[in-house]
Amino acid sequence: MKAGRPGARPAPGHWVDLPRGRFTGIDWSAPDALNHSDPYLAWAESTDFSGFRDAYGRPARPDWLPLLIELAPGCSVADLVAAADPAWLQVPKVYLSFGTTLRFCTARARRGFFQALQAGRALHDRVLRYDLGLPVGHHARPLASHAADAHPPAGRPAPVRGHVLVLIDNGLALAHADFLDGPKHRTRVAAFWRQDETQGPHGRAAVSPHPKPLDPSRAGPAPEDLGYGHELSQAAIQSAITAHTRQGHVDEDALYRHWQMWELNHAVHHGTHVSSLAAGPQVYTRTIGTEDSPPDWKPAHDDASRASLLVAQLDWASVADSSGGALSVSVMDALAWALSRCAADAQVTVNISWGALAGPHNGSSMLEAGMAQLIAASGRSCQLVIPAGNAYQARTHANALLTPLTKKAKGQGVPQHGCHEATLHWRLPPDDHSQSFLELWFEDLDPRTPELRSLEIELTPPGARAPLPRIRLGQSRLWPSAAAPQVAVLFPKTSALGHPGSCALIALAPTARWARQSWLEDRHYDTEGGLGGFIDHADNPSLVRRSGTFNDIATGDGTVSVGGVRYFGSAMDPMARYSPRSPDPDAGRPERAHVQKVPDRFAVSDDHATLWGVRSAGTRSAARVRLVGTSMAAPQVARDLANRKNGSGP
Repeated sequence: MKAGRPGARPAPGHWVDLPRGRFTGIDWSAPDALNHSDPYLAWAESTDFSGFRDAYGRPARPDWLPLLIELAPGCSVADLVAAADPAWLQVPKVYLSFGTTLRFCTARARRGFFQALQAGRALHDRVLRYDLGLPVGHHARPLASHAADAHPPAGRPAPVRGHVLVLIDNGLALAHADFLDGPKHRTRVAAFWRQDETQGPHGRAAVSPHPKPLDPSRAGPAPEDLGYGHELSQAAIQSAITAHTRQGHVDEDALYRHWQMWELNHAVHHGTHVSSLAAGPQVYTRTIGTEDSPPDWKPAHDDASRASLLVAQLDWASVADSSGGALSVSVMDALAWALSRCAADAQVTVNISWGALAGPHNGSSMLEAGMAQLIAASGRSCQLVIPAGNAYQARTHANALLTPLTKKAKGQGVPQHGCHEATLHWRLPPDDHSQSFLELWFEDLDPRTPELRSLEIELTPPGARAPLPRIRLGQSRLWPSAAAPQVAVLFPKTSALGHPGSCALIALAPTARWARQSWLEDRHYDTEGGLGGFIDHADNPSLVRRSGTFNDIATGDGTVSVGGVRYFGSAMDPMARYSPRSPDPDAGRPERAHVQKVPDRFAVSDDHATLWGVRSAGTRSAARVRLVGTSMAAPQVARDLANRKNGSGP
């Protein structure tokens, strides 16, 4: 594997041990230290959290760490709260409302939590694994209220009944006409939770090194059962809209200034665009028999256009995180908030047009498993819709079938597609300010199997005269020094990131100024762009495959993943080039045969080959804008599922 800083010529060196974490106190070089811990936390502590920034670009200085926690069977969230001390672990109250079957929750943690995980301590047999959220801003502070408080959550409006569309996104224009009903501008938004606590990286507030807190009299109070952010009830939203309506028209500019939503000064935002596709009064549709005419919008007379809306706006620091890997706490909290606002008999459809590219792609990641169990524990009829991702051409995925080199296998060749070793070439741009990560998943890895215990990873920095010493299963190392690490290989016997098997995480320091996507290279990979050059071919020996590239939160139990197609598909290929496709070109290959590679559903994400994207709402009611990606396909499927629940249609 080639990795590191292009152009450098380091002398052959040696790995060094990971340090003891300054925050957690964990000796990350100790045997089995990573077996149930998030390896990204080990790297974060090794680099003093240098890869994390808040929405203003300020470095992380966490007093608390946000975590997503999975508990052992038989242990409930209430049991965790009873066994922990709020001085070092605080759990939002909302997770107590889902009964005793829920074994996932988020929390704010300090060093005492990690000490309590040690053998013989209070949480050793209670916590299975944990995942690091984004340790910046309000996430790195204690909760304003938490489950160990003596007082129960304050009363709130009656739960939302009937059909409910939950929209978890960013940049949501609440007063857009698509989300209002009737000439009196009655809002369809039953509640709005804004996870941010400051004015955001927009407008004049963005130049201040000390961001101004939001005014709760305008943005709403913090929901007591979550302990952070700002919540607006339907009554509060309607009151503000009425106060800013003049001569029959809503003054949207003035209203968003009142709500301190400076981000909506921009003409287009992802969340507004997606939400209109899911729940707006018009539907993006094709009239049968007019395939040669341009795509059109038709009035929607469906349940989705009349459904109540629960809107959760992710905090801007999570949105700005280029890796997308720190969304677990924000998304889990948003889903818990939304489900807790729904009546027991509500018909709920959730759209989350977000995600990343890492993970096991089999539903066992922390967030996927947590969302599935949260929905089950809620008892609500709930459908979760997530896009399949846009990285099909990004060269971020590779497959190889490794066969053990046993005495019997020596000299006898290997099965088709199999090999005793695989070489990957990892290219980092020289101007990448972000940290880069590569996960190597070994599905069938059992450390008790002798031939698998000898599995090794060898890394050669560019220009080096020799590779670094090999890393074996169960080892984790830094290079070239603990004081200034440039690369780490973290290879636990079992991984908290997912199962079965294990995952080796390779982490690289930035190369320069701004975020750029790294990629894998193979001389057999077709980059010429000719006919058929945007699809994998079964007879191509390249290890780098488009097939298998998938959104890391879209493969969970009960989740509907959505890919993108063109409205006018060419005779050659109807699929959007950036989307996973059907049929899977690698369907007959054995590598990672048990992971999801094909989306469950498809919807239009491009008009045609030369006009990418689809039109939907801009941030003002009169605006229509075009955005590209499977994020635009997912809400169309969410709309369809919402309508099928009640037997209606456009």
